[in-house]
Amino acid sequence: MDQSKRVRMEAWFRYSDELGLGPYYRDRAAAQGTSSAGSGSQWQPAMSTAATEPVSRVIAAAATPQRSPIQNPADSAVQKTAAQPVIQLSTGPSLFDERIEGDTLDRIRDAIGANCTRCKLHKGRTKIVYGVGNPRAELVFVGEGPGHDEDIQGEPFVGRAGKLLTQMIEAMGLGREDVYICNVVKCRPPENRLPEKDEIATCSPFLMRQLAAIQPKVICALGSCASQTLLQTTQGISRFRGEWFDFRGSQFIATYHPAYLLRNPSAKGEVWKDLQKVMAVLGLKPKRK
Repeated sequence: MDQSKRVRMEAWFRYSDELGLGPYYRDRAAAQGTSSAGSGSQWQPAMSTAATEPVSRVIAAAATPQRSPIQNPADSAVQKTAAQPVIQLSTGPSLFDERIEGDTLDRIRDAIGANCTRCKLHKGRTKIVYGVGNPRAELVFVGEGPGHDEDIQGEPFVGRAGKLLTQMIEAMGLGREDVYICNVVKCRPPENRLPEKDEIATCSPFLMRQLAAIQPKVICALGSCASQTLLQTTQGISRFRGEWFDFRGSQFIATYHPAYLLRNPSAKGEVWKDLQKVMAVLGLKPKRK
């Protein structure tokens, strides 16, 4: 190992010890030393809620040191494997600021303004897409950013993917008016590309304020961009989809974006399993056909 890598690694372990994570790494190393070589793939899509394999995770320690993973109710019946994937999280500046006392969705909308020019996305937008739904919702869905239809109408998730999301919400026994729906960025990226890092860094603090103002019981991130932004990780969503995390007092779960389901209908079953977990936490029953 070259000297620069060694220095970075030592710094990381010192930082982990300061956060009380030292025993985690020592226990993990010991477990890996005794595990069998033929452990197979580190991630496989869950076949059922009871058979969901828990994923080891370290959640945004730099941002919220007291955040801890929430155990899947099925975890107690599952024997954990030694070599489980770890979400590698950024140690850079946190996106999570202190809560603003008395903050409201209206105040946040006013803070954004009607003609925001904070990032380059304003150059091609038609309307700012703020968010919609119940300001006291127990469930918040977070996507990546507006598309063409959303840019025209000024409301999140109203295109084809939005119609599918509405069907998903209704299948849970809820309506759009019962939940809150928003995005990481408020303006449409050109050609529906993913938001870029500087755009996320500029706009996501408003998302954090929205979540803090609503204080939902459950946050469901739709797709990699929203999940990675909120968890501050670069790991792919397949590494932690369907797992529970504690997020600043709310329970957090990630699942696939409805647009992904339009391209890959076979993944709808996995998303439904994730939504069933949300329903269990909220005490909801499926809508009867």
